Amino acid sequence: MNPFIEMLKSHRSIRKFTDEPIAPELFEELVRAGQAAATSSFLQGSTIVRITDAGKRARIAELAGNQPYVANAAEFMIFCADLKRAGNWCREYGKPFEGDYTEHFIIATVDAALMAQSMVCAAESAGLGICYIGGIRNNPGQVGELLELPKGVYPVFGLCLGYPAQDPEVKPRLPLSVILKQERYHEEGDREAIAAYDEAVREYYATRSGGGHGISWSEQVSVLLSEKSRPHMRDFLAGRGFTFK
Repeated sequence: MNPFIEMLKSHRSIRKFTDEPIAPELFEELVRAGQAAATSSFLQGSTIVRITDAGKRARIAELAGNQPYVANAAEFMIFCADLKRAGNWCREYGKPFEGDYTEHFIIATVDAALMAQSMVCAAESAGLGICYIGGIRNNPGQVGELLELPKGVYPVFGLCLGYPAQDPEVKPRLPLSVILKQERYHEEGDREAIAAYDEAVREYYATRSGGGHGISWSEQVSVLLSEKSRPHMRDFLAGRGFTFK
């Protein structure tokens, strides 16, 4: 099997890092690798804010749900969807700025995700570990203030990067038959496949070195989708200029 494919399939979130710094040359190469990701309409609608100030890192860790690895990882960045940079040129060329359409929001958000994932793949190929931090959306307004984000820019997620100080097991994913469909969307056979998968997930949590809550995938997502999830995000995004026309 292709070793790069094997590496992708062995991805784990790392939450304990060594004190070893990442060489500046490697870090810049990782960012360039991220920059090379696909970008819709050549917008390049993402911006990375790298956080090195210890006090600011500690505050973001607190705002993100008291996640200590935000403060302890060798590098921590926040990936932002950015329509301001490109929007500046509407004024320059005497054109109206229409960046508050839903499609533009989707383009910029997807750009940020693609850029981050390309950077993550490059980092893991260099022996680094990563952990995405969606918790920054717990308090996006305060995070935005810390980063001095202007209108037209919002923080999508954070990313911890460093050399792993742990070797966690790979978390099992849904069976291919559930997520790969031929010609049309259907759910035939999904219930049986997910029942078997639930047992694999329970076994994973029962035996993994870090322990776990022990519930199945279906139980876990039923909780996720039956509760309100960051209801403040809609008003926050509207305040940043993402009004979803």
